[in-house]
Amino acid sequence: MNMAIDIDQLRFQYPDGHHALMGIDIKIRQGEKVALVGANGAGKSTLILHLNGILLGQGSLKIKGLSLNKQSLNLIRGKVGLVFQNPDDQLFSPTVYEDVAYGPIYQGLPQVLVDKRVKEALAQVGMGEFIQRNSTHLSVGEKKRIAIATVLSMIPDILVLDEPTAGLDPRARRNLISLLHSLPQTMLVATHDLDMVKQLLPRTVLMSSGTVVADGFTEEVLGNQALLLEHGL
Repeated sequence: MNMAIDIDQLRFQYPDGHHALMGIDIKIRQGEKVALVGANGAGKSTLILHLNGILLGQGSLKIKGLSLNKQSLNLIRGKVGLVFQNPDDQLFSPTVYEDVAYGPIYQGLPQVLVDKRVKEALAQVGMGEFIQRNSTHLSVGEKKRIAIATVLSMIPDILVLDEPTAGLDPRARRNLISLLHSLPQTMLVATHDLDMVKQLLPRTVLMSSGTVVADGFTEEVLGNQALLLEHGL
């Protein structure tokens, strides 16, 4: 079975002593689209920050069969595209082109291929005409699309998104869900937007207090009202 993400007994403790992850086991097959839900403080953000090595805990974490460690970090960061909740954390260049080109340039690609990657990534998110714009002047929805393009330009196998619909108006939210639906990558989406989960993500993992308390078909997990109430949803 082709595993895109294979997490086994992952534990993480912050310097203040807080145990954020208490032995997480999650396996995600290539091409799966999975929701990660739970109340604030459940450990969702801590978990996704492990997936491309921003945080390093104890236990086993493999990306497409490759163990995550300091030696494999650059390889894995090319395979996992992480999109933060706030697009301003990802957009810092004078133009959209430079933001989207940053990853391919970091990978050492020649300029001709960088240009190709940028144009293709912006086309994927429907933002090709914004290539010379300054991202600070864009709407939140437009910024989120550009932030997704910054990781698509690196052609990742896996997309990890933190609260992608947060702060969007209804039209921008619908457009973003449609965009995510069209992308072929394996996807893990940490979110409180349970309506989006029902529309987009067939499988749901529910976290609470640093543990996985449910993992199954979205309609079954989100259909269990008692379970959701018990864990703050």
